[in-house]
Amino acid sequence: MTETPGRLPPQFWSEPAVAAALAGCDIPVILAEVRRAHGWTQAQLAEAVGYSQSWVSKVLRGRQPLTLDQVREMSSRIGVPLHLLRFGVRGDDDQTKRRDFGKAVALTALAGLAPSRPAEVDEGAVQTLTGITGAQRRLEATTPARDLARGATAHVELARRLLGRAHPGLAGDVRAALSEAAGFAAWVHADMQDHGSARGYYRLAVESARRAGHPLLAAYMIGSLAAFEIDADDAGLALTLLAQARRELGERPPATARAWLSSIEALGHAAAGDAPSALAALRDAESAVAAAERAATPPWPWVFPFDQAKLASYRALVAVRLGRAEEAEHALAESLASAQPAVKQRAVLTTEIAAARLMAGRPDEAFHLAGGALEVGLAYGSARIVHRVRRFRRAYDGAETAVVRDFDERLRSTVWNA
Repeated sequence: MTETPGRLPPQFWSEPAVAAALAGCDIPVILAEVRRAHGWTQAQLAEAVGYSQSWVSKVLRGRQPLTLDQVREMSSRIGVPLHLLRFGVRGDDDQTKRRDFGKAVALTALAGLAPSRPAEVDEGAVQTLTGITGAQRRLEATTPARDLARGATAHVELARRLLGRAHPGLAGDVRAALSEAAGFAAWVHADMQDHGSARGYYRLAVESARRAGHPLLAAYMIGSLAAFEIDADDAGLALTLLAQARRELGERPPATARAWLSSIEALGHAAAGDAPSALAALRDAESAVAAAERAATPPWPWVFPFDQAKLASYRALVAVRLGRAEEAEHALAESLASAQPAVKQRAVLTTEIAAARLMAGRPDEAFHLAGGALEVGLAYGSARIVHRVRRFRRAYDGAETAVVRDFDERLRSTVWNA
């Protein structure tokens, strides 16, 4: 807009909102009303007054202090009658007038500190939301789920409220942050064996990712829900969910996503007793891992590469469910030699090693390992670990040795210590 803006009709200045703003020297309101009357964008208003859009944006929000000369200059450019602002031309004002104007602007700024409605969400708020979720995930590795649950739930509700205040251009980013927050809340409730809440949060995570327009994030959340359903002994539902996740990714998924989903699929087939399909899925995962290792970084929302160590841990889980003790032992040894998982995840893997030892006919070793995992589950309040230990115990129908009796006594105490 290069031409001088047209003057507004005289009756504009007597409109109630404009007259009140003139009387109180409320410059943000005056500028907003002039912008509305002309039908300008904020950028056009900035061009008209001769300042940057970011500076004008701060003025409109009551965040930019103004000098008398700045107000006079802007008013002259857009046709605000100076006499209506109670001061005249440059040089025709004294210190008293300046002080009076300063007081009026200061009072207006103070009023702006308590707006009638909260400010819109900006990019900084979105980054803060995702940063909080990341910090919670780091805490989860060494913190009892019950200590994280209230904060995780509150964080989801905060993200929901901020979504209601988000500008349409940022709504997708806020929804993605909400999806990540809900996914973490689902994981925490799954660790507590609160299956109903976990499923609810996973559904919210998937829905938010889809509405945000992030198919990778949606596939990640659906895959996480599938892994949860395998743990909850519903392999059939998990395989259905994994098919949905693949549809979200399309025909050419990133190698990391393909490796991860194929590994979960292998576990689902193994839990359903379908060995050929489980082994085929593992082969596909292995091919995808090789391709993923050639990529520079994993795609968001995967934070860490899906490498051979992670694949080995899935291979071990599959072998345990297929009753292949020796394969399970080798795969677990390979996984643990390549990476050192956090204490809770290590306890989960320990129950798998215990199950493999049980299948290999070494019950005393198996129960010793399961006892260690049980201690971790109790210390960290992980009902998920305790549940896995209980499942391990149900699989044993051999002789009741002293080691088994001691284990059973400790397991019975979880009823009172849970």
